[in-house]
Amino acid sequence: MTLAATFLLWLLVVAAYDFQQRRVPNWLVVAGATLSVVALALGTGPLGLAWQAAFLGGAAAFGFLLLFYAAGLMGAGDVKFAGVLGLWVGLHAFIPIWVVASLLACAHAVLWRYLERWPFLPRLTSMLAGPSRTSESSAPPRRLRIIPYAAYLALAAMVWTVWGRES
Repeated sequence: MTLAATFLLWLLVVAAYDFQQRRVPNWLVVAGATLSVVALALGTGPLGLAWQAAFLGGAAAFGFLLLFYAAGLMGAGDVKFAGVLGLWVGLHAFIPIWVVASLLACAHAVLWRYLERWPFLPRLTSMLAGPSRTSESSAPPRRLRIIPYAAYLALAAMVWTVWGRES
């Protein structure tokens, strides 16, 4: 399996996990970061980035989305995933990926709000809202996460990796 295929597989797993659970587990973030650093060390990254470009992309993506986390608009897993994604693709590719992912997340939110008000498709509304959060008495209450932002970042990165570099 080539490194580009491994990268795409990692993105697919992150997207599937975030769509289903509305979270990105640390083991997926660490796996992606490890693969990225190994690819950089071997000089075989899918985009052929230099160390400086990769770390600039990772730091910028992490730092920018950290502002959204601090404002309570995003989960920590989304921010960590974005940082690792920035390591893989660099800043020049992360910006269009981020724009597309944000548009997809906005469409998700608008559609969910619309269907929540006028519930003519309850199954779709439920899918858009994510898993139900039944809290146990001993567990601390968790904040409801409707938008699987890391999944949209992963989908946009997959599309960009396959088609975006050719233009």
